[in-house]
Amino acid sequence: MFYFDWTLWLLAPAFIFALWAQHKVKSSFGRYSRVRVSSGYTGARVARELLRRAQAAADIGHAGAAGTAAALSAVSVEAIPGQLTDHYDPSHNVLRLSEPVYGSDSIAALGVAAHETGHALQHASGYPGIVLRTALVPAAQFGSSLAMPLFFIGFIFTLGRGGPLSILMDIGILLYVAAVAFTLVTLPVEYNASSRALALLREGGYVSRDELAGVKKVLGAAALTYVAAAAMAILTLIRLLILRGRD
Repeated sequence: MFYFDWTLWLLAPAFIFALWAQHKVKSSFGRYSRVRVSSGYTGARVARELLRRAQAAADIGHAGAAGTAAALSAVSVEAIPGQLTDHYDPSHNVLRLSEPVYGSDSIAALGVAAHETGHALQHASGYPGIVLRTALVPAAQFGSSLAMPLFFIGFIFTLGRGGPLSILMDIGILLYVAAVAFTLVTLPVEYNASSRALALLREGGYVSRDELAGVKKVLGAAALTYVAAAAMAILTLIRLLILRGRD
């Protein structure tokens, strides 16, 4: 018997938005990667400078900041192959910048490098959002890999009939909730890292006012990809709940 699943249409808006967000971030990065900053700083240089300045500020801060200074002093900056592969790895205390960012003195490069430095500062200072996101990583990875297979195994074998295997759908939904929670927690973490990046670049004089506007556009476009991921996760969860209600 042919089965038409209309719930797939629920995902269409988020899918279209995700495609647009990906186009936006690539076009913004491409545009501002061709505009050099007047300060001459490269992505790697500004990342190291921001880490050094943050460490110095922590050293002269209150006694509780000693741990922050020590954590920042352990962070290294290195190049990584690829484009838009930039990330901070807290397990190894390494800030990895893609090749187009590491050695470039463009507006886009400084924005991305400062953003990833913002994540390093979040980890070093114990920012609550990053602590929560890190704690959710195992559950989110486990949930995202098993949620769908378990749900649809239960769905296929119980469609219109019910039965004991329907519990697989419930387990799948519970596992997927962890993945949704991770995407929602990620949003404020990413926006906070971007806010830190803009403040650090402005206060340090690494970019001019006009150049800072370009940085905002690059980071704003990147943030849209996380909004799209959260929207897709929420709509997917709604779809699973609708399908579960048919049993």
